[in-house]
Amino acid sequence: MSVGVERDVSRDGDGDVSRVLIAGGGVAALEAALALRQLAGERVAVELCAPRADFVYRPFAVGEPYGAAKILRYDLADLADRIGVSFRLGGVFAVDPAAGVATVRDGEEIAYDQMLVASGVRMLWAVPGAVTFWGVSDEGGFGSVVRRLRAGMLRDVVFTMPGGNSWALPLYELALLGAAVLAKSGIGDARLRVVTPEDAPLELFGRAVGAQMGELLRERGIEVLSGVHPVSFEDGRLSVAPGEPIEAEAVVSLPRLEGRRIDGLPAGQDGFLLVDEHCRVAGVRGVYAAGDVTAFPVKQGGIATQEADVAAEAIAAAAGAEVEPAPFDPVLRGVLWTGDEPRYLYGRPAGGHGEVSKLSREPLWSEPDGKIVGRHLSPFLAGLPDAASRAGAG
Repeated sequence: MSVGVERDVSRDGDGDVSRVLIAGGGVAALEAALALRQLAGERVAVELCAPRADFVYRPFAVGEPYGAAKILRYDLADLADRIGVSFRLGGVFAVDPAAGVATVRDGEEIAYDQMLVASGVRMLWAVPGAVTFWGVSDEGGFGSVVRRLRAGMLRDVVFTMPGGNSWALPLYELALLGAAVLAKSGIGDARLRVVTPEDAPLELFGRAVGAQMGELLRERGIEVLSGVHPVSFEDGRLSVAPGEPIEAEAVVSLPRLEGRRIDGLPAGQDGFLLVDEHCRVAGVRGVYAAGDVTAFPVKQGGIATQEADVAAEAIAAAAGAEVEPAPFDPVLRGVLWTGDEPRYLYGRPAGGHGEVSKLSREPLWSEPDGKIVGRHLSPFLAGLPDAASRAGAG
């Protein structure tokens, strides 16, 4: 048993099964449910409790406004049934760790022995006056930007993102897909720019990827202004810090992210939960967290699945399963859509591991096709029958 992993589980009425509550219905929640079924089997009774009835596969969202992809939605109740766990519609808003009780929005209380918080983030406007790309729907008006770009009505567009906890890959995909639209439309005099707080494009993957991404963007005619934070867009001018305002006809920004708070859990000022190396919430017995709600600065589906696997191993071990929980050791894998052939990226986040930073035209891993790389979730989704579990494409 790894040092620091709890093994003190209160059993429910039958004395044999540990009740595991997963708060959330996204990537981390589903990955954890699948992992627990494999690791702990009948030792655990797993319940997914989510505020919405569908699972939205977000990574395809960047292609939808360009007509290159459709957002996929799956019915959560059906997915839960296929995994072998129960599903409850309702968002958890409060937890009493001492009592082992979670409370959902309708006031109902759920008893648990171990809990995994995978409640995700709140997306907020980051740059006043800019069009926000929300990654789910076109409420921010990005579809209109694409239509005007394709029609030659826009000649100067800036793509940007706020600093802090984030995932930068969609920013570059939006710009690269925009460049592809211009090329196919025969528009050669439009200007696309990326304004980013990063020191280099996709620097989290490492130095080699940053350099190669810079070259790819130059090849596609996309300018990059790095080390610059967007402030606001008004009257055709994007205010930035540091530096002088940047003139543009339109500005597209990724949102600012905050963790979804749950009463009773010690979140930081921005709502994110601090976790230890086994993804246990700091100072809280029997509660783990995985995915975007944790304080780990990279908000990406692949990282969410890795955190979920770490938490699932610890939970399974606490429930008596023969598993040696491994600590969280993040590896970044990403698929970059460029408008023609994709690029595959690999690296270690926030560690300066430039020697393992790679950008390739060939796949760098063997999991099924998909934008999210998850040990359990990727093959599970790939193995679903055509159209099975779909709640419709949004």
